[in-house]
Parts: sequence; structure tokens; C-alpha cells
Amino acid sequence: MNLGSLKPALVTALALAACGTAFAQKTQLAVYTALETDQIKAYEAGFNKSYPDIEIKWVRDSTGVITAKLLAEKANPQADVVMGVAASSLALLDKQGMLQPYAPLNLDAIMSQYRDKKNPPYWWGMDVWGATVCFNTVEAAKKNIPKPETWKDLTKPVYKGTIVMPNPASSGTGYFDVTAWLALFGDDNGKGGGWKYMDALHENIAQYTHSGSKPCNMAGTGEAIVGISFEYRANTNKAKGAPIDLVFPKEGLGWDLESFGIMKGTKKLDAAKKLADWASSKDAMLLYGKNFAITAQPGVAAPLPNVPADYEKRLVKMDFNWAADNRERILAEWNKRYNAKSEPKK
Repeated sequence: MNLGSLKPALVTALALAACGTAFAQKTQLAVYTALETDQIKAYEAGFNKSYPDIEIKWVRDSTGVITAKLLAEKANPQADVVMGVAASSLALLDKQGMLQPYAPLNLDAIMSQYRDKKNPPYWWGMDVWGATVCFNTVEAAKKNIPKPETWKDLTKPVYKGTIVMPNPASSGTGYFDVTAWLALFGDDNGKGGGWKYMDALHENIAQYTHSGSKPCNMAGTGEAIVGISFEYRANTNKAKGAPIDLVFPKEGLGWDLESFGIMKGTKKLDAAKKLADWASSKDAMLLYGKNFAITAQPGVAAPLPNVPADYEKRLVKMDFNWAADNRERILAEWNKRYNAKSEPKK
């Protein structure tokens, strides 16, 4: 065909049609995530270097919100993939029969403690994120408040009204804090030392926030003196100049895995497997290691500033299946006791 003989309007129409055809060939993958907004762009760019024909449509919220959304959509799933959501949540989805088993190309490189034990696995870990206390040194000095060293320090009267922490119903960080305290101090169905600890801590809490990042952000700006958060947000805020020290309480640290799973019944299984293959690769792990001290593939993450060298040894023993099985009971008990101090929902 001689395009020169066609009218300009028709040439434009043909060009637009060609563009539309090219765009239509891109596979759109719906990915539900709790990744931090400032991480998503780098991960997406890394994936699209290998697979430019797959477009990721991110649906992002805090861990608890994403988990509740996935469960609510069980009868009519909208997600193709879950990426960067807590392993305790993926274990719950697995128990509900909502995940598609798949062994990604790089599964053998992932440490056994950081992946589902079934073969092939229904989910596997990307990186560990763990508890860190953000302590505003400037505001604390004005009020002569000492830097805490332990979780139990935070129950002392000197910290009354100075502490913010995430609500475990909406925040994965909040949930692993609660399960860690129950593991460290005792559960006993609401009567153990972990609940007594949270009763005492509650006396000093100013507010429970709906995200794991917000307590550290509030400590960074001086809205709070103590923000119970996690190491990525703490390190990032300190690097930006926030007047905070990072505290890793001596009794042990709660943690969870940012994890990956494919939703059962997805119509985009081939594209979902490609994302899984990339997300389990060393290239992806190197990107995770820029944000977190521990990646699911060993020896990939470079040491992070302000994070102790023995960080991994400080993590409490975590049973993701127990956390999934007991989630409803734990959150019901927590809400009954403490929810009155939660920030209003948007």
C-alpha cells in the first residue's frame, strides 16, 4: 500500500490502530501488594527489563487491608498475583485454597526457612522485614526521656503518651509485633504474659496507626517520641535526616516475610509464572537487599547502616501456620482490649 496516496486523516487512523494493536498485545497482570510505594517502581522496572510485554497493575494497601480484600474476593478473585505480602497472610490464603502451587526457576536458591514446605510450594519469601523502634533523640532530650533498650522498658511510666505503634488488624508490622510478644512472653488464650505485657504497653500508647511506616514517620517529625515500626522505614527516614536512633529491643524481634504467591484460577498463569521466576531471581534479590538486611537467597544483601550484624539471630521463632490459624482469635482479643486508641479509619 502506498501511504503517500492516502489522505492524512486515514494515515493517522491507521497509525493509531497499529498502536492499539501493539498495546493490546501487552498482558496486564493484577498484582496485590503491601510493598512500600517507594519500592514498587524499582521492582517493576527490573521486571520489565526482562519482560517488557507484561504490564503490572498494582493494587496496594497495608498488609491487613490487602489480606481482608483478598479473602472478601475469594468467590470472585480479582488478583492474579500476591507479591510483597506477609507470609502469615499467604499461609492463610493457602489454607483457604486460594493459591496456585508453582516452583519458580530459582526456588532452590531460597533458604528452606523462608518458603512454604510443600513441593511445589504455594508461596515463598522475598525478604525479611522486622521490628525496629524509632526514637526521636531531640524531643526525648527536651523531656529527659531515656532511650529504651528492651520491650519491657516501654511499659515504664516515663513513656506514657509518647508511643505510637501499628494496629495489627491493618498492619503486617503490627501483627508480627503482637505474635512476637505472645511468643516471647506467653499467650494462653488471652491470659498469658504477652497479653499482660500489651495491657501495660497500652497505658503508654498515644495512638495505634493503620500502617507500619507511620509510627516511624511520626517519630521522625516529633509527633511522637517512640514509633514501633520496621527497619526499612527507620533506615530510610534516618538517611533523610530524621533525628532518630534505631533501637532493636534485646528480648527479640518480631518479623515476617515479604512473600509471593500466584492466585488459583488466574487467567494469566503464564505471565504470573514469569513474574514469579523474576521475583525469585538473584537480580530481584539484589533489589530487595537494597531495602532489607535479609533476603530469602543468602549472601545477597549488603550490610545496611544502623542494622546490627547479628540481626538475623535476634529474630524470634516464627510459625507462619500458627500465625495464620490464630489470626482471627488474636485480632478479636486485641480489638476488644485496645482498639479504642486506634486512629480513625479513612
